[in-house]
Amino acid sequence: MPRKLPPLSALPAFDAAARHLSFTNAAAELNLTHGAISRAVRNIEDRLGVQLFERGTRSVSLTPEGAAYAAEVAAALDQISTATMAVAAPRPAGVLNVSTSDGFAGRWLVPRLYRFHRAHRDIDVRISTSGLLADFVRDGVDIAIRYGAGDYEGAVSELLSEVDVFPVCSPELLGGEHPLRAPADLRHHTLIHDGFPIDWKTWLERAGVTDINPDSGVRFDSATYATEAAVHGEGVLLGRSTLVSADLAAGRLVRPFGLELKASSKYYVVYLQSALRQRRVRAFRDWLLAESALDNQSKAS
Repeated sequence: MPRKLPPLSALPAFDAAARHLSFTNAAAELNLTHGAISRAVRNIEDRLGVQLFERGTRSVSLTPEGAAYAAEVAAALDQISTATMAVAAPRPAGVLNVSTSDGFAGRWLVPRLYRFHRAHRDIDVRISTSGLLADFVRDGVDIAIRYGAGDYEGAVSELLSEVDVFPVCSPELLGGEHPLRAPADLRHHTLIHDGFPIDWKTWLERAGVTDINPDSGVRFDSATYATEAAVHGEGVLLGRSTLVSADLAAGRLVRPFGLELKASSKYYVVYLQSALRQRRVRAFRDWLLAESALDNQSKAS
């Protein structure tokens, strides 16, 4: 069924007039005459059979129908602009720009990135780390890995990894003067915090431990530094399964207790739909999902 559309060439004029509430200023923005803006708006009104502007002697204002239509038109033009920039934006051949968090890069991505390089020697991966959401077009990002609910407007998100939360520590803390054998033994050890939403207070309550101050210990903004502190025996970290899996597999960390909590947020691979037309983006996305599948197989076995 064909779309019911207004005169498309007139939409920028209507959008500019609605933003400025002035045909004169809209004409200046688009390098058109006042009459051209007026005719474009009238053309749309005639096609729709709806009055979009109230015209005064020296001013114009949007009618309720015009205001509602202007909001939808502005959103549609923004989406078209973003799609156009994404297609037209220059990308150096062979370079893949990846955005993720410091913790995910340091504890999950970087330790296994050599496997991607071996399989795709013609793709140069450039990683930027930030806790902020990337603007794919403005920041020149090809693909991102983000921790959250997976609802990233205007982008595709695919589940990479669910997250369980549990205490981890150096194997050295399983022995010594105060060995970790039960959650109550944590009173003899330093708690390590990394700012994760599920904190020690939540875990200790679930474990039935009430005589330990859950806010005590050492606190890091970076999951990378927090995990390194645990590896070096400086305390017990409430670790995220995705970020400590490599250290557990290598024996640098161990789980002293069995209790784990399921995080509501998860890790997602995020990208613009059009990005998969690029081989390097598709290859990296497929590799990420394959690596995550290997992790899941290891947990199952």
